[in-house]
Amino acid sequence: MIPDIEIRSKAEIKTYQETRLPGLLTYLSKNSKFYAEKFRGNNIDISEIKTLEDLAKIPVTTKEDLQKRTGDFICVDPGKIIDYNTTSGTLGEPVTFVLTENDLERLAYNEYLSLSCSDGHPEDIYQMMVTIDRRFMAGIAYFLGLRKLGAGVVRVGPGNTELQFDTFKRIQPTALITVPSYLVKMIDFAEANGIDINKTSVKKAVCIGEPIRGNDFTLNTLGKRITGKWDIKLYSTYASTEMGAAFNDCIHGQGGHHHPELIIVEFLDENDRPVPENEPGEVVITTLGVEALPLLRFKTGDICYHHTEPCACGRNTMRIGPVIGRKKQMLKYKGTTLFPPAIYDILNEITFVENYLIEVYTGELGTDEILVKAGCRKQDEQYEKIIKDHFRAKLRVAPHVKIMTPEEINALTSQEMSRKPVTFIDARK
Repeated sequence: MIPDIEIRSKAEIKTYQETRLPGLLTYLSKNSKFYAEKFRGNNIDISEIKTLEDLAKIPVTTKEDLQKRTGDFICVDPGKIIDYNTTSGTLGEPVTFVLTENDLERLAYNEYLSLSCSDGHPEDIYQMMVTIDRRFMAGIAYFLGLRKLGAGVVRVGPGNTELQFDTFKRIQPTALITVPSYLVKMIDFAEANGIDINKTSVKKAVCIGEPIRGNDFTLNTLGKRITGKWDIKLYSTYASTEMGAAFNDCIHGQGGHHHPELIIVEFLDENDRPVPENEPGEVVITTLGVEALPLLRFKTGDICYHHTEPCACGRNTMRIGPVIGRKKQMLKYKGTTLFPPAIYDILNEITFVENYLIEVYTGELGTDEILVKAGCRKQDEQYEKIIKDHFRAKLRVAPHVKIMTPEEINALTSQEMSRKPVTFIDARK
């Protein structure tokens, strides 16, 4: 099901969002201590904010604002709060997010739209290979969205590969929700145990947390590594706790589709000015329909391209490309600007590298330094040189490399308080 607003013209979609703006601004001025102060402190007359372009008159909201003053963003009495979640804290102190009953319904509707966009149907059975606990919003969002879709749900959670395959055998799921790098481990397990992975019931996977496509929407190294051995359709998704919304691929795989009922999106440069379609910009979001903790012009820190031409699926909404990187994780290494995903992509194509950890730190001269800790089954003295040669070929620069065992890397990346493996550590001063 495609909502009517998503097949309307760009002008109609813009007009629709502009009709929602006055209600949001009035709600924030009455209920949000943070935004009421922002409006007064900047002499903003909210009645003059009538178009999406007028939003530029309002200063952006940063992650630091949210971290320092979380309570001042909350717009409802404690008695209306029924669910508590926490951001991952990848770029700083985690933030506790609260939701009302209506917010949970909005979350379910978002995921229903997103999973439907990614070829989800009531006849499907989804194996959830992500956590639904640990204060993780995505887990509850997927569960509620699948219920709204009418699909079957198997809550297996992350890891325990033997249990994942046992579930394949017992329940015959047709779809997975997973971190894509885990699919590589499943392929390796199948090969080691004589399982023909292409004879399982699984036909598609919604991939979270890691990119499987490049900026041209072709499968990246990780995506090719999976589909080279498993005849499975992969769908990208981009989301965050703060936006309470997701951008999923449709069957054409040309970027994550925007749901204009739920969120206004801007793409800004370093001076908070809009970027053209052919330039990457920071994703800045304004939530629509959120009761407990709505956000206005919130800077996500994610750098992406956006695309506005109509999609072959029939939707006319904006599409968002893969995350190039996070603004705070940008590296200047030997004169080259890098983001962690570019490093991951190179390591993913080296077959003898089973897992890895990237550590960045400040060198003696005050410059960024990169150490790649690579988990390899064999301790071949040539591996370090081969890894560096791959980097020089693709990026013209080579990081420091340390060869370790996969078990040693697992001990470093599987941190007790984290919901997902930690593959990037920023120790820069």
